[in-house]
Amino acid sequence: MTSHIEPVLETFRGHDGLRIAADRWTSTTAPKLGSVLFLHGGGQTRHSWGRTAQRMAESGWEAITLDARGHGDSEWSPSGQYALDDFAADLNAVVAAIGEAPVLIGASLGGITALVVEGEHPGTSTGLVLVDIAPRIEVEGRDKIIAFMASAPNGFASLEEVADAVQAYNPHRPRPRNLDGLKKNVRQRPDGRWYWHWDPRFLDKGDEPKRNEDEERLYDAARRIQVPTLLVRGKDSDVITPEGAAELLDLIPTASAVEVAAGHMVAGDDNDVFTTHLAEFLSERVRG
Repeated sequence: MTSHIEPVLETFRGHDGLRIAADRWTSTTAPKLGSVLFLHGGGQTRHSWGRTAQRMAESGWEAITLDARGHGDSEWSPSGQYALDDFAADLNAVVAAIGEAPVLIGASLGGITALVVEGEHPGTSTGLVLVDIAPRIEVEGRDKIIAFMASAPNGFASLEEVADAVQAYNPHRPRPRNLDGLKKNVRQRPDGRWYWHWDPRFLDKGDEPKRNEDEERLYDAARRIQVPTLLVRGKDSDVITPEGAAELLDLIPTASAVEVAAGHMVAGDDNDVFTTHLAEFLSERVRG
């Protein structure tokens, strides 16, 4: 039986000194196999990886889950700097602080960031896991995410309203019976209302296109990837199509792909299956 591992809160510094919050999950009994660094999607927090990180740590992988700038417990950029270059430079700074090349595991924005960093700085990682993200992004699916993120500028009166909004966006995921878990993704202001746990300036039109529409940069980065790579696509995803997944495999000769019964939020929709695929990739492709 594996023992329960509690994460330790750490602080890194982004490329411009911004405080970046992270949880580090380390086993005190299993021999260390390497490091895995988890990067969440836009509007999420490091807590979306909690169950997977714990299982990786139990098996010997030191797991670090990162809050991107402007998200979760990381600092907001005073000048609203949320372009892809900022997230990529932060990732380079964190990897340098870790002191070893980790496996990069990124969902959505986190995957784009990981792809660009490894493609433009080969050797940053020892492996790459892209969670429902590829250079070819479907505009309709991307716009649906942005519309959801922008849909509650005045917050929510209760956690019940937060749960309603999440279920309306993702009706296939069961509504949680205990709403306390939602507190990791929202923050409560003195007026009692709940707001998403990220800087609203993240959606400023000046930066949003720089993150999501610079396809040529993503294609160029993908062509330079040489480390073992895994694409985990949600079967019901409206962001990455089967054609987009196939194109990624053509771009990255070292890539393989698996499809799971999920939407764009793969790790949240079917965490056990996602974690099993990740463990197999680490064992067979990275360590093997």
